[in-house]
Amino acid sequence: MYTIYHNPRCKKSRAGLHYITEKNLDHQVREYLKDPLSEEELTTLVMKLNVKPVDLVRTQEEYYRKELKGLNLNDEEWIKVMVETPKLIHRPIVEGKYKAVIGNPVENIDNL
Repeated sequence: MYTIYHNPRCKKSRAGLHYITEKNLDHQVREYLKDPLSEEELTTLVMKLNVKPVDLVRTQEEYYRKELKGLNLNDEEWIKVMVETPKLIHRPIVEGKYKAVIGNPVENIDNL
């Protein structure tokens, strides 16, 4: 079973969900803007992605550009920022039991 962290307003996120559906992968959808991740959940997701928390931050978001750009935050601080402002998290993220990928491009999902 996979979990896709999804924002239905995002074209790339919709493409990821469509890709998973077309491949008939057993999945559940979590709209993380309506059902935000906890610090623990996001920390686990970062470990499964094998990235630094800052690598998940959408730097093109206005909030990032106005409030966060240029700040030197540690990993825990970036996690807290993304938990408090989930629209900053890259999407879609597809999580399996032991690994997760950012589904942009959608072919990354095949790496699960």
